[in-house]
Amino acid sequence: MAGPGSGRWFGLGPGKDGSAGRTPLQRLLYWGMVLAIWGAIFLLVFFAVFARDLPDTSALYEIDRQPSITYLDRNGALIAVRGTQQAPPADLDALPDYVPAAFVAIEDRRFYMHPGFDPIGMSRAMAANMRAGRVVQGGSTLTQQLAKNLFLTPDQNLKRKVQELMLAVWLEMKFSKKEILALYLNRVYFGAGAYGIESASQRYFDKGAKDLTVGEAALLAGLLKAPSRYSPVSESERAATRATVVLNEMESAGVITPEQRAAAVLEPVRVSRTLATQHAQYFIDWLDKQIRGLVGEPTEDMIVETTLDLTLQTAAERSVRRILDRDASRGVEQAALVALDGDGRVRAMIGGASYADSQFNRAVDARRQAGSAFKPFVYLAAMEAGYTPESRVVDEPVRIGNWSPRNYSGNFIGETSLANAVAQSTNTVAAAIADQIGRDNVARVAHRLGITTRIGLEPAMALGAVEVSPIEMAQAFDAFANGGQRATAYGISRIRTPRGRVIYQRAAREGRAQQVINNPPLYYMNQMLRGVVTGGTGRSAAIAGRDIAGKTGTTSDYKDAWFVGYTGGFVTAVWVGKDDATPMRGVTGGAAPAAIWKSFMEAALPRLNVMPIPNGPPMPEGWQAANPVEDLISSVGDLFGDAPPLTDESPPPVDTPVRPAPTQPVVRPTAPQPAQRREDLPVQRPEPAPPPERKAEPLFF
Repeated sequence: MAGPGSGRWFGLGPGKDGSAGRTPLQRLLYWGMVLAIWGAIFLLVFFAVFARDLPDTSALYEIDRQPSITYLDRNGALIAVRGTQQAPPADLDALPDYVPAAFVAIEDRRFYMHPGFDPIGMSRAMAANMRAGRVVQGGSTLTQQLAKNLFLTPDQNLKRKVQELMLAVWLEMKFSKKEILALYLNRVYFGAGAYGIESASQRYFDKGAKDLTVGEAALLAGLLKAPSRYSPVSESERAATRATVVLNEMESAGVITPEQRAAAVLEPVRVSRTLATQHAQYFIDWLDKQIRGLVGEPTEDMIVETTLDLTLQTAAERSVRRILDRDASRGVEQAALVALDGDGRVRAMIGGASYADSQFNRAVDARRQAGSAFKPFVYLAAMEAGYTPESRVVDEPVRIGNWSPRNYSGNFIGETSLANAVAQSTNTVAAAIADQIGRDNVARVAHRLGITTRIGLEPAMALGAVEVSPIEMAQAFDAFANGGQRATAYGISRIRTPRGRVIYQRAAREGRAQQVINNPPLYYMNQMLRGVVTGGTGRSAAIAGRDIAGKTGTTSDYKDAWFVGYTGGFVTAVWVGKDDATPMRGVTGGAAPAAIWKSFMEAALPRLNVMPIPNGPPMPEGWQAANPVEDLISSVGDLFGDAPPLTDESPPPVDTPVRPAPTQPVVRPTAPQPAQRREDLPVQRPEPAPPPERKAEPLFF
């Protein structure tokens, strides 16, 4: 039986509540124990509630990621990697000491002192945020960030934060600090699809993490705050500023000396050419849409072997950039370029002035009026209807219904040869011939060669009032360049897995390719389109010693300007203009587009080692040219000589007559035939391009 003094230690002596016999120390201990018991119960319930649906930590070493797609050029050089890239984990011991130290210095200075969470850092961040009235500083430790990245969603709420703390403590109990840091560096996201320090180093710098310099390590450490915001590709100035902050923290923490910091600031950090080559991304976007149609939704990593030639791509980028800069004062804002070989393989593609500013691919998705670059389809239809380059035509006022075309020069030169009308891009002759032979026949010819856009049959279609894309024009002109065969532009040769299993292989042509231009029309067209370059509106595109042919195109009010040119088995189409379709200042197809074309082709042709334009299929038995070829060529210029460029300020070229064949008629415009057949081919209007976003100049400090 309890004695009278029992329970006094807990204050349960005389008195209704046992307080009469308590000393101050006993009361303090009593209430302390009560609070401790209730606190323990509360914490037990609190953590039980939040731990009830903690993620399964057995998945610590598993990686849930989207398959990556690696794009290679035709020679096996890396173009780009889309999706998630995961390289083998980096060995922390193999890295320079300043690499992991850079991340500790900027992300968690007290990493080696806290148990997974840092009360001091949390209090400091809370005070800073309260002073600023917004979140300006985070209090999460490196271990907490790892827990969030491994197991949790990025949601910002109390439950996630508590679970993050619990998992951080669990990680600290299970792993050493070195192991936690290694896990962090090998799993964190660095942007551009790269997870882990090794992957990021390869993606941004084309080197392993063990070879990173101090400046490169600071740049990667700075990325973690916001990978897209501090990307050295699209946000170079912001990335440089952030890297400088990291270097300051590294010096402050004693990781590097002041001399090392100064050297790192002075040494340029150069991002991988693959990442910096933004124009190739238009090509990759184009292929990305096709891959799922070929192989379905990717379920494993894939390697796509493409037709692109990175050397030619680089030449195209330089040519476009130089002329855009040169002619910016004349309102030349955008450009597109597509280069194909004779089989339709895309060797280079430029979809706009800057991929960083606008991802709209003008080479594929834009539809702009072709202007006189469309006339070769008119003249091919004429050749197939019995015309020859020496047919006599008349440049004079023409009226077709209520429409009356006029020439760029504003003058009429009267009777001339068809070859000269082509070389000088005479509008009246093209309109009259299309009306005479039937615009539906012209449309069929254009579709047969590779124009996929629906074509309206209004009289102005003969002068290029047809909206087409550069890739369509390139593949249609390819038939002139390859001997008259239909070519369809493509960019994927093979798709395989990293282990070599082939998922898709482009089939080789079986038997003979489709012949879409026969002779003599092909022979005639190549001669006349050579004349455009040797003595006509495309003289500025002439390249000495090269067999070149092509056609300029300029639309009304100078809204669009084209040059589509070719040599044996290689064609390049160039367009320049503005996204909002407002006029440029006097820019014709023989100006900026021809300058881009020539600059690119001068760099490309030595690499390609192309042959002269092929003659195509055999001529009909007994066929002979009305005059020797040399006479025809001399009428429009010297095929292999330099010619002065035709500028917008030059006087219009004068007619150089060709000796007529006595049996060939003089063609005059005729009244439209009321029973003319029309195809259901209305003009398709282009979708407006998205407005370009303002971006900082790429790359880099």
